[in-house]
Amino acid sequence: MNKTPNTTAGLAVAPYTSRAHMGRIASPSGQLSRVKPLMRRYEVAHLTPSKNIEDFAKIAPAMPVFEDAFAAFGRGAILRTQSGMMAVEDLLPGDKVLTSLGYQTLLWRGAMSIVPGAQNPRPEIGTLTRITADALGLGRPAPDLVLGPAARMLHRSPATRLLTGTDTALIPVRDFIDGDQMIELRPIAPVQCYQLGFKEHACVNVNGIDVETLHPGPAHAIGLGPDLLPHFMALFPHMRELADFRPLAAPRLRKADLDLVIAA
Repeated sequence: MNKTPNTTAGLAVAPYTSRAHMGRIASPSGQLSRVKPLMRRYEVAHLTPSKNIEDFAKIAPAMPVFEDAFAAFGRGAILRTQSGMMAVEDLLPGDKVLTSLGYQTLLWRGAMSIVPGAQNPRPEIGTLTRITADALGLGRPAPDLVLGPAARMLHRSPATRLLTGTDTALIPVRDFIDGDQMIELRPIAPVQCYQLGFKEHACVNVNGIDVETLHPGPAHAIGLGPDLLPHFMALFPHMRELADFRPLAAPRLRKADLDLVIAA
């Protein structure tokens, strides 16, 4: 396995100098000075066209579109592979993983650290969500399941058909936090979150819960200019361009959208 060493962990300010995303603040002299953006370390393992596994770590902006592509699964999430049940942290590119589209070859695994107390414009990015056993029905999940701050799960509701014409939609897990069966966790030490990438966007059944795999979203919604898009795509060497991510497996909604329909 080839590695690109990098010793920076968590969140830090790094010398990224995109003019489009540099803020400005007034210095004591009254002059405007540039503010370097918050950066984060992202870890990637991917399958090359020659079927080798390569991994690297890269410093890139700590922006929602970047972070959300790496923060779906907590350690210990169990998935079914052709070799048996495996924890997400033990999966490697090349493994055959059962998805909603059947067994697919894992092409990409990303990881990033949740760092307690780290500065971030989105406080939720420093949290995890615990779904307690049987919270969503018998064996859903079994046992408890810990998911990352960007996880979306497949949710079935009559309201989704009214909104999208389909029976199911992908809803952020955090939207269901109730403090009882869906609990927000704030780690006291750095922990890793993971995401998995396949040729086709799909869901994987994790401890009995269907959770979506890697997809950055429609190209028009990503909102990255020509200065940032190359940095973003460099994190996904198994894809040549955004169009390679193909259509979403299901529409994405917020629970608030469903609540409005139900209340109407």
